[in-house]
Amino acid sequence: MALLTRIRGPRDLDRLTPDELRELAAEIRTFLISSVARTGGHLGPNLGVVELTIALHRVFDSPADRILWDTGHQSYVHKLLTGRQDFSRLRSSGGLSGYPSRAESEHDLIENSHASTVLGWADGLAKANQLLGRDQHVVAVTGDGALTGGMAWEAMNNIAAAKDRPLVIVVNDNERSYSPTIGGLASHLATLRTTDGYERFLTRGKEFLNRTPVVGKPLHDALHGAKKGLKDIIAPQGMFEDLGLKYVGPIDGHDVEALESAFQRAKRFGGPVIVHCITEKGRGYRPAREDEADQFHAVGVIHPDTGLPVAASGADWTSVFGEEILKIGREREDIVAITAAMLRPVGLKDFADAFPERVYDVGIAEQHGAVSAAGLAASGLHPVFAVYATFLNRAFDQLLMDVALHRLGVTFVLDRAGITGPDGASHHGMWDMSILQCVPGLRLAAPRDAEQLRLQLREAVEVDDAPTVVRYSKGAVGPSVAAVGTEGGMDVLREPGTDRPDVLLVSVGALAPNCLEAAELLEQQGISTTVVDPRWVLPVDEALPALAARHRLVVTVEDNSRAGGVGSAIAQALRDAEVDVPLRDYGIPRRFLDHASRKELLEELGLTGPGLARQVTGVVARLDGRLDPATAALGSD
Repeated sequence: MALLTRIRGPRDLDRLTPDELRELAAEIRTFLISSVARTGGHLGPNLGVVELTIALHRVFDSPADRILWDTGHQSYVHKLLTGRQDFSRLRSSGGLSGYPSRAESEHDLIENSHASTVLGWADGLAKANQLLGRDQHVVAVTGDGALTGGMAWEAMNNIAAAKDRPLVIVVNDNERSYSPTIGGLASHLATLRTTDGYERFLTRGKEFLNRTPVVGKPLHDALHGAKKGLKDIIAPQGMFEDLGLKYVGPIDGHDVEALESAFQRAKRFGGPVIVHCITEKGRGYRPAREDEADQFHAVGVIHPDTGLPVAASGADWTSVFGEEILKIGREREDIVAITAAMLRPVGLKDFADAFPERVYDVGIAEQHGAVSAAGLAASGLHPVFAVYATFLNRAFDQLLMDVALHRLGVTFVLDRAGITGPDGASHHGMWDMSILQCVPGLRLAAPRDAEQLRLQLREAVEVDDAPTVVRYSKGAVGPSVAAVGTEGGMDVLREPGTDRPDVLLVSVGALAPNCLEAAELLEQQGISTTVVDPRWVLPVDEALPALAARHRLVVTVEDNSRAGGVGSAIAQALRDAEVDVPLRDYGIPRRFLDHASRKELLEELGLTGPGLARQVTGVVARLDGRLDPATAALGSD
């Protein structure tokens, strides 16, 4: 790593020769493979942008010139070139984020890790530069996958309207988002990829004609006037130029000199320019290139030589959903599936293999996916839209106005709900149970284990007059948690053994084992506890207020924001029923959570068995008029 260790900032690249730049690119790929194999992370995308990132930092002067990344998971090379070369705790508590981070470096302006937003940011920054008289450049690096998102084209429409406002859009075209990019735009870019570069053609033509006596100059001028039509014949990039955007490319995204030349031309243009770069996801690492699924888009801990996982993983929530939706699909021909560019990550691959005509990949376009689902449901089908919980935020208006208002049976399956861990603030699925509280008619299930996920998914697709939501965690499924009884539609997981128990503990979703552990610890303190799983947290079960009235304290536990979460809904239900039992809601505070493991974050938030038991013991002590034992211990010091 002789060259890489000498790079402490972007200007250190200026002194390197072309041969040294190629050597640096090789060193960076070796570093990435070795480091990410130990920690896990987004390997394939970063292997694909090594030369592109080097060229950007040689041509533009970051941080004065703003280089923005969409979605940000391909910023590892950018981190290395801006002085961040300690990847030992990548995506772990106290280590580097897997995305751009304002806390880490002045070279990171935005922390976006949801796709299709970077062009909007770039538009605003370019407008500010113009208004404030700043002689700085804005560079937005986006992918062909991100361009399937509607927000990208809304921004493009505004960017193109200002012909004199400098802004460089770098399209990193690797034919993929998570999986191969789909849709009309993908087909258009494929045409550009397979066409010889028209710029070289025009350059050779210009040189030849200018050497031709008498008629050469007039002929060149005539051809220049017909340049648009000639370009459309040689490379049909007219879609971009019809918007008013200068187009440069396609450029070999692994040729630093060609990239620098293209970026220099774009930099000098003085208006909005698209530079179309062709790259290979996973370049330089055979296991990634041979991985047909997603070319190692994101990996866990792997063996660097083989690319194989170091440890076998058990059954996870996503695979349980995938197995069950396939069974349901075989039983019901009206079941159709929707994904937003993540067929495999959300568990729909087997369903797609079995029923290819019943799966719709809408690209990175959650809003469109929800409205399209409404159209499918209005036609008598039952769509199942599988999406990460954090990405449902984007489709809230459509879920509310196009699905719920029309009383349509659409099932939204939310993967990675709750605390997810290493991807940080943008990827925790901690808002869904809050933002969905106000949707009339919506029913929301939070399964506690694999068996409940299967049952509640089946219950959800039986509803044909309202939206249903099934949300579950990331990673391995915990142990099966059996019910010892029922109360209304709720499962009783633990009975207190007394007619007047102290605490009703309402456990939401995958936190059931933690709640049962807390109940056992409370019992040891002489605090009798009933534990129930409401299964369907919306609407609040009609039996819950009466059950709460038989206890001295109600405690709700959820890995969702406390603001407007399940605890808030239950508190409202108790007030409506005039049940005046104290309630404490434990969940995620109203703040963004950093990247760390799920276990670490649950401990930090007090959502483990011991953490919950300590908090509830203190509340019961105060109800009894006694000093909180923890406070008493502090007071004796």
